[in-house]
Formats: sequence, structure tokens, C-alpha cells
Amino acid sequence: MRHFAVELRAEGFEVDLRRSANLAQGFREHVAEFGTHSVIAMEPTSWDARSMLENLGVELVRNDQFLCHYDEFAEWAADRKRLTMEDFYRWQRQRLGVLIDDDGRGGGVPAGGQWNLDHENREPPPRDGRAWPSIERFELDDIDRGVLDRLAPTTFGADPDGTWPVTRAQALIRLGEFVERGLALFGPHEDAMLASEWKLAHSVLSSSMNIGLLHPSEIVQAAELAYRRGVAPLNSVEGFVRQVIGWREYVWGVYWLWMPQYRSANVLGAKRPVPPAFTGAAETEMACVASVIGHVHDHGYAHHIERLMVLGNLALTAGVDPLAMTDWMRGSFVDGAEWVMLPNVIGMALYADGGLMATKPYASGGAYINKMSDSCRTCRFDPKQRVGPDACPYTTLYWDFLARNAETLASNHRMARPLAAMRALSNLGAVRSRAVEILDRLERGEL
Repeated sequence: MRHFAVELRAEGFEVDLRRSANLAQGFREHVAEFGTHSVIAMEPTSWDARSMLENLGVELVRNDQFLCHYDEFAEWAADRKRLTMEDFYRWQRQRLGVLIDDDGRGGGVPAGGQWNLDHENREPPPRDGRAWPSIERFELDDIDRGVLDRLAPTTFGADPDGTWPVTRAQALIRLGEFVERGLALFGPHEDAMLASEWKLAHSVLSSSMNIGLLHPSEIVQAAELAYRRGVAPLNSVEGFVRQVIGWREYVWGVYWLWMPQYRSANVLGAKRPVPPAFTGAAETEMACVASVIGHVHDHGYAHHIERLMVLGNLALTAGVDPLAMTDWMRGSFVDGAEWVMLPNVIGMALYADGGLMATKPYASGGAYINKMSDSCRTCRFDPKQRVGPDACPYTTLYWDFLARNAETLASNHRMARPLAAMRALSNLGAVRSRAVEILDRLERGEL
């Protein structure tokens, strides 16, 4: 905000940048000082902020930081019995003309003949010790240091090191770096996790989009141009484009479609607090959790699979309160806006909405983490064991989660096989007893 104010003043705009108790009070102070009769603002990206501005009598213009306004999304969703991101994504591709080829008959077909190349982008982490794309660290200036001096010294996390763009010029540098060095490598290992690599080949452009330093249209255009020029393969480009115009905009649309009731969704009745191992209040013996929380501590960031299958998976199977988990993630991640965290945490990660976002809970034992990360090799817990002192907490809690929620999940046809496997366990009683111990230790910060 402070960099933007300087840029606006340099362009000749008059800027009133003030500190106040809250936004509403600052607005009233501005109106009183300048005798303002009319205020126009772009729609903010949160339900509460929009309601506040409406109550203050501010005239709102449409938010243009997305390619599909939530009104357009509501029209698309209106006559559908079930919403799926894949359907929305294909609609977006067609109407925006992204990665679409001429079919020779005046119509369009998806580049490469397929809409979705996700099956090519699920490779486990490479074991060859390769170097991953580096990014420039931006030197902190007087504006940056002035802001940091006003922050509480007890804030969780490492000191800022210039990783995240705070100006348009910096964001453009980050975009160029990704297209030139990261995009081609992105696809195959986008779901892989490495303890020593906090971003691998991910773009780390989400914060720049969320605060308006980059527009999704220019990001998608740059990615498609890389494919057309033969700089990046289609599976990487399609996978990245799906994140930007598919998942990101789908989450934006359902947030506005389902709010404000969505915020209180909790169909599984989860009530546990966020584990101290997440908040930095306690260390953990779980190598995968230690790795991801280390990334969050150092960078305010973890990529999507670390969020979903390490943090979200543990919170789901442990029964962490959805709103508490959402609040923690909003406060811990550099891209943690409410519109993106609520659907992703409540719906995708914790299944608290009963299946509006995800067709089944994203719960798994340690086997998935063992396959897609390098953490299990150095962990004291065994992902193959579900009982005993060396049993992986993820594996134990997975089966306990199914048993705890069997009645609620019984109507979901995708859960029939996992529930049948749970009932067939010869030592389910021992698993559930071990789960009680794990949950107690997790809550006390002793796991």
C-alpha cells in the first residue's frame, strides 16, 4: 500500500494515506477532513469488507482482478445440479480462448487434443539432487523497513528477506523468472514435496495476483506464449493455466456463491484446536509436518500439496475445528485472503461442507506422503504401521477418521471401498486406542 501511494503521487495523484483504528474509522476521518460527499471504490475481495463499504454508503464498481466476476460465475452455476471445477475450467478455456486450437471447421478444440493433462503431472520427487529454479531477492528499502518496524516483534516467522514482491516492477520480475526458468519444469513434479525445497518449480505468484500487482490475464498469456514458442511443454503449461483460470477463479466464485453461511460449515462436528506443531508453539517428531511448517516459518508459504496433504490431511483426520484452521492459515500464509482460504480449508481440505467442494474427503495415511515426499526416509515413524509406538500418526488417524465418521460418510459412494477396508481391519480396536493417544499428544504439543 505504501509503495503504491508513492507511485500514485509520482504520477500526480493526490493521496490520503492514513493510519486509524480500523477501516471504517479511517473512512469517516477522511470524509470529515475533506468534506467528501461521494466515495467510489472497487469491490473488495471479502464478504465483510464489501458489507462494511455498503453500510458506509460507498459506491462500488465491479472488481476486475479476476477473469470471471462472481455474478458471471453465479449465472454459470445457476442451472447445474452439481458444481465441479473441471466443468468450470473447460468453460473458462473456451470463453477466454486459452490453449484453444482451430478445429478447421470454425470451432475450437483444446490444444493437444485433451482438456486435462493432470495424469502427466503426478510424478514423485526426483532423487537426483537437481537444482530448482532460483528467484531474485528484492532489497528492502526505507518503505519496507518502516513497515516492518511497526510490526510486533513476536510475529511468527522469519524476518522478511525480499522474497515477496511489493511493487508492480518486482512482480513482473517474478513472472519473467517463472516463465523463463520454472514453467517448463513445473508440471511433472507439481505435487512433489521436498524438505530442502520450499517451492520447487512453483510460480510463487499468488500473492502478487491477490494484491493486484499482476493480473491473471497477463500471467496466462505469458504461459501460453511459452507453449506456442516451444519454450515449455503442454503438460506444464496446461497444469499451470488450470491453477490460474480454473481452480483460483472457481474458488473465488464459490466463495461469493455460498457466503456468508459457508463460514460456519462443520458437518463432521470437528472441534479440536490447531495443533501447537503448526503454530510454532511446539516442535514435532513428524518429519513431513516439521518440513512444511519450516517452509511456512521461513517464507509464509507452502505449495498446494503441502497445504492439502500434510497440513489439511492431519487437521482433517485429527478433527481440527474448520474455522480455527482457516484463521490460522489466513494469518500464516502470504497469500491467505479469506476468499481463497475458506473454500480451500473448509471445503477442500477439511470436508466441513459435506462435499460441496470435494467429492470425497482428502484423507490419507502415511503411504501417500511416503510416495510424494522425501520426509518419511528420515522420520522416526513408519508409514506402514498403524499401531504401536512407531506407527505413523497419519496412518493411525486415517483409519480412526473413517471409523469416527463412518455414519456421515456412508452415503458417499466414493467412500464405500475405504469404509469396507476399515471395517475389515483385524486390529481396528487397537488402532482407535492408539489414535486416542496420538490426538492427546498432538493437542498437547508432544508429538
